[in-house]
Amino acid sequence: MTLKLVIGNKNYSSWSMRPWLALRATNIPFEEVFISLYTGAADKQRILDFSRAGKVPVLVDGEVTVWDSLAIIEYVAERFPEKRLWPEHPAHRAHARSVSAEMHSGFAALRNECGMNLHRPIRGVRLSADACANIARVQEIWAECRGRYGQSGPFLFGAFSAADAMFAPVVHRFRTYDIEVTKQTREYMETMMTLPAFAEWTKAGLAETIVIEKFETL
Repeated sequence: MTLKLVIGNKNYSSWSMRPWLALRATNIPFEEVFISLYTGAADKQRILDFSRAGKVPVLVDGEVTVWDSLAIIEYVAERFPEKRLWPEHPAHRAHARSVSAEMHSGFAALRNECGMNLHRPIRGVRLSADACANIARVQEIWAECRGRYGQSGPFLFGAFSAADAMFAPVVHRFRTYDIEVTKQTREYMETMMTLPAFAEWTKAGLAETIVIEKFETL
């Protein structure tokens, strides 16, 4: 049975992007179900019909329903171990899970002040000290991972992994808000932006015409 992934707007939904990218980049077949966010009660009910949490993304695998981006990625990694979404070495895998969980639970200031919006004209904004600290921490994580594992490939842990999927929306945030970054950070961003699955999501997001006003004020 084909997996079914329920997602929101590709232009805005950073949480939807993460498991979508994990699936697409590793060639795991799935059916995409798009439900626009913040467009009224009918679409909200459609989401609730998949998950009582009322949020996207949601993964449906037969009788199994998984919600929350990181939980979906963990489920898929167990369901398709041959895709190696996590590094094989236990220590490397622990490191990848740690930085992914940090991305999942942290960086609130960066999220709030630099919301994902692929249509947004590239320009900087005045950021808080907390957001700047978040940016510095992301770059620290990327630099450490590339320093340790870069000899085996261009992604955070050499080959593409769940950690890259978890940090993918940050690449768009750094780009659209014209964040000043290091050369090493820029090189990693370019690696991600040339990943076919990343480029596919970006193209589709830019083609969307639905405008959500609450996300257009930044």
